[in-house]
Amino acid sequence: MNALTIDMLREQNLILFEAVSGSRSFGLATPTSDTDIKGVFYLPEDHFFGLEYTAQVSNETNDIVFYELGRFVELLLKNNPNILELLASPEDCILYKHPIMEQLQLNDFLSKLCKDSFANYAITQIKKARGLNKKMVNPVPKERKNILDFCFILNGNDSIPLNHWLVTENYKQENCGLVAIPHSKGVYALFYTSLGSYKGIMRKEDANEVCLSSITKEEKSVAYLFFNQESYSSYCKQYKEYWDWMELRNDARYHTNMQHGQNYDSKNMMHTIRLLQTTEQIFAAGILNVRVDNREELLSIKKGVWSYEEILAKAETLIQSIEQVFQHSNIQDLPDTKSAEYILITMRKEIYFKNFEK
Repeated sequence: MNALTIDMLREQNLILFEAVSGSRSFGLATPTSDTDIKGVFYLPEDHFFGLEYTAQVSNETNDIVFYELGRFVELLLKNNPNILELLASPEDCILYKHPIMEQLQLNDFLSKLCKDSFANYAITQIKKARGLNKKMVNPVPKERKNILDFCFILNGNDSIPLNHWLVTENYKQENCGLVAIPHSKGVYALFYTSLGSYKGIMRKEDANEVCLSSITKEEKSVAYLFFNQESYSSYCKQYKEYWDWMELRNDARYHTNMQHGQNYDSKNMMHTIRLLQTTEQIFAAGILNVRVDNREELLSIKKGVWSYEEILAKAETLIQSIEQVFQHSNIQDLPDTKSAEYILITMRKEIYFKNFEK
């Protein structure tokens, strides 16, 4: 049984709903905006009754995504922002809608869960933006540090960076030998010989721990070394996070962010503010309007007109407002799961057991 593809969904007329989503549905599209497509499909009979369940079908770039009907209802019950906004698509963005989809009404699903799914998601994005801000302002050099950069030679009431000490003494790290000092975390007695009988301070560049050597009682140490392992571990984590991000980042968006000089992902923050404003609207008026009425304000954020601090202040004001309107909102606490399940069963019976018109 072949895996489902978007072409197969179209060829077999399995699509129940299809709409333009993202910036074009929000009314925030610019000449460089992509066209995102989302929709709902039902499984062919052999897939539905067999073992080949497919919850989602997308293209390689993930800008075209279709959700299986049951999965779509499941995500509606969770008040997933993308799915609720898809169901609430503006009329001019709907490319196709089978009459059976009229059984799924937005008001049956819109609930106070949106505080978690919409607002808390936006807050998570703000926290990510803070992390991104740090990455953009404080880039990590490509040349990776090693253990030696986090080792120090104890010198009376002071300490000397190990690398500096090695140069001063004309020593090589591979000729050093270390022995742990009991009850002194991170402190080692350091021995030196040019005979090559010690294992060195580190064996390889990406080592996570110093190397210990076997030392006879007759040998005398030349210094005491401290290895700041916690600081080294923290650096390794920061290095990996930064260069993983550099590898996966959207280069076009990154350069736009660098050009406007505000040191944050302006497109992401635009949608974060939009999401918070949508949440406020849901609890204040009990409605979900996908098409924004403050296009210029939001696009000014995307262009980098707002400072990072101004955006955080705007977000904080919206979060406080959401807390207030949430307390007095008349929308349901939770969607009615049993009712939604009954609707889903009814739809599936019509699809699979009746003369369903594609």
